[in-house]
Amino acid sequence: MILKTKGSPYDINTPIIGRVTRIPENIEYEIFISETIFSKTWYKFKAVLSTVKIISSLEIPIIHSIEKLDHLDEGDIVIINTDGIINTIYRKNSDHNFLLFTERCNSNCLMCSQPPKDRDDTDYFFSQYSQAIPLIPKDCPEIGITGGEPTLLGNRFLKLIKQLKEELPETELHCLTNGRSFAWENVAQKVGEIDHKRLMLAVPLYADVYHIHDYIVQAKDAFNQTIQGIYNLAKYGQRIEIRIVLHKQTIPRLAKLAKFIYKNLPFVEHIAFMGLEHEGYTSFNIDKLWIDPVEYQQELTEAVSYLSDFGMNVSIYNAQLCTLPENLWKYSRKSISDWKNIYFDECNKCDLLDQCGGMFASGIKKHSDFIKAIYFS
Repeated sequence: MILKTKGSPYDINTPIIGRVTRIPENIEYEIFISETIFSKTWYKFKAVLSTVKIISSLEIPIIHSIEKLDHLDEGDIVIINTDGIINTIYRKNSDHNFLLFTERCNSNCLMCSQPPKDRDDTDYFFSQYSQAIPLIPKDCPEIGITGGEPTLLGNRFLKLIKQLKEELPETELHCLTNGRSFAWENVAQKVGEIDHKRLMLAVPLYADVYHIHDYIVQAKDAFNQTIQGIYNLAKYGQRIEIRIVLHKQTIPRLAKLAKFIYKNLPFVEHIAFMGLEHEGYTSFNIDKLWIDPVEYQQELTEAVSYLSDFGMNVSIYNAQLCTLPENLWKYSRKSISDWKNIYFDECNKCDLLDQCGGMFASGIKKHSDFIKAIYFS
């Protein structure tokens, strides 16, 4: 799945955000995709995208000589950058849309799939999304918010959450955050004052003791800030999910972490145990992280069963059914975004293919030795 492409820019001085169309009469959309050299219909649009090489003296923003545009569907939202890069912000025919609020982060996790960048991108992303959000279809079922650490936008984070509530009141928002900013009660209070009932804040917690969590996220005092942040969010009525990535550093205390969550955070709405994604920092830290999923099923079963038995809502993400014992299948979810989800040839033989979540495309680099088709006949 392509989310970014590039061409040669002409007369583009600032980023342009809009919905794409291939229909000249569709003037309520902002960006026209054309395979012709020139048409008067171009003047109706904010910009034109084309695979054709165009040499023009027209005062129309154009990206030309683009290799492919067939990944874009009618109504998709894109941002056209001054360097000719075209990023897809929203795909109309997908249920896996997300808004990347920033690439900065105040943690540096061993297994971060999108390593943070130390640059101030606040203006760029705030401007991009404040223009894009009103263009998103009102019937959009769910949008993810991710980073970096989204809360580093400060007050602009709050403005975007408020705008999402106003423009898309029926859309579920799933915000990935390390939770540390909410250790300052006024931040949690401001989110609470927005009163967005469809906002879920997904916070990672990797151990029941501070030194392991802090080591995994590579940030001093992160455990204490995260726990305080969770309590502050709960105080102001926010929906909270706990996320636990499964790897060599988290497995030894997994059962103890499950008990810690039940005893200390019983108010959280959901707990997700997540398989490792082989992207970003994971490849560099693979010796510190990798354990074949089959080898930690006893610990995972104990943790999941404990929480479930006490009535807590538990899921397993990013796992293949053939690596899980059958008693855990009911907790497994198809969680991997469509643009990075794959199945091996062996998977196509499996009787449970439709129920299995498959794996990350990056799993080709490193995956369980026990991937095999399951047969019932």
